[in-house]
Amino acid sequence: MKAGELMEIIPMRIYAHDQPAGLRLLVDRVWPRGVSKVNAALDDWTKTIAPSTELRKWFGHDPEKFAEFTTRYRAELDANPDTPAFVTQVATSKQPVLLLFGAKDEAHNNAVVLKTYLEEKLSTRA
Repeated sequence: MKAGELMEIIPMRIYAHDQPAGLRLLVDRVWPRGVSKVNAALDDWTKTIAPSTELRKWFGHDPEKFAEFTTRYRAELDANPDTPAFVTQVATSKQPVLLLFGAKDEAHNNAVVLKTYLEEKLSTRA
């Protein structure tokens, strides 16, 4: 990776086969069903970065609520005291960062929002 180049951030279902190598971060507050901690082979479970339980339950993976979910989740990230350390963890990775999640909907979930959020934060650091 060259200086000034952004880290590759990949949202991916934890259940997906053929996952690329990289820093493996579970970004859900709840452990995914049917996945053993050994098989998950995580580098970190960043549950404090995940949406609050209240926001997660309100959203309920309803695509019609995704725009409002995005706004609310980004506000939570901005207010979260753990966010700066998480951004640094991603920024200092020497390998692609996999944002692993359990949701079935690969387009409407917290990892997708988090990817965009991180890319914006990292682009202002460069």
